[in-house]
Amino acid sequence: MRTVVFNQKGGVGKSTITCNLAAISASQGLRTLVVDLDPQGNSTRYLLGAAADEARDTLAEFFDQTLKFTLRAKATEEFIAETPFEQLHLLPSSPQLDELHGKLESRYKIYKLRDALAELDGRYDRIYIDTPPALNFYTRSALIAAEGCLIPFDCDDFSRRALYALLESVQEIQADHNRALQVAGIVVNQFQPRAKLPQRLVQELIDEGLPVLEPYLSASVRIKESHDAALPMIHLDARHKLTQEYLALHEALQAAATRKARRRA
Repeated sequence: MRTVVFNQKGGVGKSTITCNLAAISASQGLRTLVVDLDPQGNSTRYLLGAAADEARDTLAEFFDQTLKFTLRAKATEEFIAETPFEQLHLLPSSPQLDELHGKLESRYKIYKLRDALAELDGRYDRIYIDTPPALNFYTRSALIAAEGCLIPFDCDDFSRRALYALLESVQEIQADHNRALQVAGIVVNQFQPRAKLPQRLVQELIDEGLPVLEPYLSASVRIKESHDAALPMIHLDARHKLTQEYLALHEALQAAATRKARRRA
């Protein structure tokens, strides 16, 4: 199962959601891969810590290779880095992805990520793809490569207004490039249950029939400590309320994936 975490708005928790769901998958024995397509490399740093600065075979090298014709091309698995967490691997980001963007777009290498991840289907049970905060070449590549799309929502009116355009973008990719792509759900992040605005905004999304997932992810300073320690919540504090919410969210996504697989069978 390949899942892309996508929102054109920055600061909504894409990398945090990607890495925490992936860490839970791995902790439950599922062979899991994180693909970090954001040149900022937040997922890479979250999972590797200081070792992120030493990453050599990154996605920049992978995409650069697609621009060249060579008989000695590296297999996709050669770009995969190990993380400190058992069963959890990473295709790391690099700032050089920014430099390659224009060349990749002009040469229409939009299907290369899909083809590369297809090579890994037998190796990984779950693949989570982190994306930049823009509908650019890398994000489109991820949506074309994925089966499910998770949309983080951070409970403000700007996010709500952007959500409709975002859903239209996903539908366009689905119609033109990837019939298998489905919106797996909207993940409510940084939720404050005692504040009236978040409650109202989320309820309005539900009333409109949008696929809002439960549970909602609470706002907590503990997540910043998790970033600082380069430890996803399941490894930093397994009993914390936010960790339990992530576990419940992961379970709900697993159940949905199982139902989908049964329908295909």
